[in-house]
Amino acid sequence: MHGGTIIDATIIKAPSSTKNVSGKRDPEMHQTKKGNEWHYGMKAHIRVDAGSGYVHSLTATPANVHDITEASKLLRDDDELVYGYSGYLGVEKRPDIVNAAKKSRIDYSINRRPGAMRRSPMSNRWDRHIESRKSSVRSKVEHVFRIVKRQFGFTEVVYRGIKKNLSRLFALFASANAYMLGKSCRMVIL
Repeated sequence: MHGGTIIDATIIKAPSSTKNVSGKRDPEMHQTKKGNEWHYGMKAHIRVDAGSGYVHSLTATPANVHDITEASKLLRDDDELVYGYSGYLGVEKRPDIVNAAKKSRIDYSINRRPGAMRRSPMSNRWDRHIESRKSSVRSKVEHVFRIVKRQFGFTEVVYRGIKKNLSRLFALFASANAYMLGKSCRMVIL
C-alpha cells in the first residue's frame, strides 16, 4: 500500500420487473435517486490503493444505503490518508470513526461540492487547483468500476440477494486487479 486510500461506491442495477415465478421484486434490493434518475438495485462500496489503483476491500449494501455509512467498514487502522468525493463530507465526524482511536487520526481529503466552490467568496484559483488534484487522485477508483462494468459486463445483478452478488463481485474485482496488473506490464510470464 502506498499513496493513501480512495473510497467510493457504484450502483449496480437489479431487474425491477415482477414478471417472475414469485411475482415479486428482490426484497434485499432497494431504490435510490442519483441525479434526477431513480435506480433499483444494490451498491458496491470499494476501497482502492491510491498508488497502484488495486481494490483492497469491498462491501455491498442495498442501493438506498448512503456511502458514508459504509466508510468505516472500508478503512483500515493503518490508513494515513483517505480520498473521497463530496458524498463523504463529514466522515471524520461519524461516531464509528471518532470512537476508533486509529481511524480518528486519519487525514481525510474529501472533495468539496461543486456548488460550494461557486458560492464561496474565498474560492480562488488555488482552491480550484487543490480540488482538481484531489479529483485526479480519486479518479483511479473510476477505472476499476469501468473494468468491472464495461470489460466484464456486470452492469446488472445476476442473482437474487446481496450475498450471492457480493461473492460474484469479489471475483470480478479480483479479476479487475489481475487485469490492471497485466495492463501495467508487471505480470511475470512463467
